[in-house]
Amino acid sequence: MPSVVPTAPSPVPEVTIARTRRKAAPTVVLAHKGEQGPEVGTGADSLDLPDGWREALALTGAAGETKIVPRAESGLAWVLGLGAGTVKDWRSAGAALVRAADARAAADEENGRTPAKQLQVLLPSDVDAERVAAFTTGVALGGYKFRVTAAKQAPVTKAVELLLPEGVDAPELADAVAAAAQRARVTSIARDLANTPSDVKDPAWLASTAARLGKGVAGLTVTVRDEKWLAAQGFGGVLAVGGGSSRPPRFVELTWRPEQITTDSPHLVLVGKGITFDTGGISIKPAAGMHLMRTDMSGGAAVIAALLGIAALELPVRVTGLVPCAENHVSGSAYRPGDVVRHYGGTTTEVTNTDAEGRMVLADALAYGVAEHRPDLLVDVATLTGAMKVSLGVRTGGLFATDEELAARITGAGERVGEAWWRMPLLDAHEEDVRSEIADLRQCPPGPGGITAALFLREFAAGLPWAHLDIAGPARAEKAYDEVSIGATGFAARTLVELAASYS
Repeated sequence: MPSVVPTAPSPVPEVTIARTRRKAAPTVVLAHKGEQGPEVGTGADSLDLPDGWREALALTGAAGETKIVPRAESGLAWVLGLGAGTVKDWRSAGAALVRAADARAAADEENGRTPAKQLQVLLPSDVDAERVAAFTTGVALGGYKFRVTAAKQAPVTKAVELLLPEGVDAPELADAVAAAAQRARVTSIARDLANTPSDVKDPAWLASTAARLGKGVAGLTVTVRDEKWLAAQGFGGVLAVGGGSSRPPRFVELTWRPEQITTDSPHLVLVGKGITFDTGGISIKPAAGMHLMRTDMSGGAAVIAALLGIAALELPVRVTGLVPCAENHVSGSAYRPGDVVRHYGGTTTEVTNTDAEGRMVLADALAYGVAEHRPDLLVDVATLTGAMKVSLGVRTGGLFATDEELAARITGAGERVGEAWWRMPLLDAHEEDVRSEIADLRQCPPGPGGITAALFLREFAAGLPWAHLDIAGPARAEKAYDEVSIGATGFAARTLVELAASYS
């Protein structure tokens, strides 16, 4: 997949399985945190440290610990801590390694030395596919940076080879690396889209970029509709939210139809919020955090990236992605509190807060998805409510679902790819809160904001198995942790791909 803004994000390192040791490449030896101190490699993968080096380096084997050690024969070796060796530890270690290697490469170039752009990691004989996949995810995403600058970009690690132990031939490890690398590229694309500044990223840009990325991908069709089509079809929510901006809304439809498909395979419709910038409209946001609203289309970015990944993996399941794109701005043509908006299909909504714009555009897209595609299940994803950040913090996504199996599939998919979800209740006590006295529905009633928002969206799912993913917290990060980098995180993209894979 091509990069969205080639001059801004750093490239994703290529991760592959190798069977031959390269003497020219710096070697990475893995260390576990044992009861008697760090266990630095085993057998042929061990690192014989001279007396005193272990103590001088203060090696602990903690997950993500990186130390450089002179090799007896020549060059340098890295010692990388794996902690207790959990899947999460492997993912964290992979991210820590590439960050440390990139920092070392930048320092080498600054000091006139030739930076190493390739590493070779010595895998232990008991490694499994799950841990190799997690490590690949960490390596591929840990060094991600997005910076629009005229300055020369610092050198980065371009390739990491995972060296199989002698005598081990495990094709499932190579398959795990390839699949994890593809899912990492999906996350990177979602990050690129969400990080792009909103002076560039208007609805037309987001839609045309999705079309460009999907062009020529076998089995994937990307269709872009403009404001005239939206008006003719009755997308009142999208038109209302986008009406205050001079940059008109768009609607993106991505369709994946594989050549091979099983007769019992469901049709999955994914809907992502594509608000390219959110001022809050007339119910304007505080200035302090408004600059972050360039990432308010993270749900749409996740859906676009997921469809690209699903197509790249050639998953044998029908998937449609819908992304309503609009800019919520302030002007004389902006929609107002007290307006009544008619959505696609005819349902009307009383507007009570123009800053609750995400549910307005998602409502249109959900209703369209049901009527046009008659899917077996629906999933929407959005940076929807600040209430979810209060409830779950910034590392866990909120999951609302009407179907037990779908909820279990989403949480399971998240666990497998390293994205955490917590199921939230759809409380019967608040069902009437979304009713309006002057319209069918009330957009933003008082009460628990995340729950009432989900209850509002449920009205447009037509009783189908449906899940709502609120990623207001984990869609952005103010500091790096594990494989997550500062800025847009691409959260939910890998989960959506893995969810589709669970039906194949």
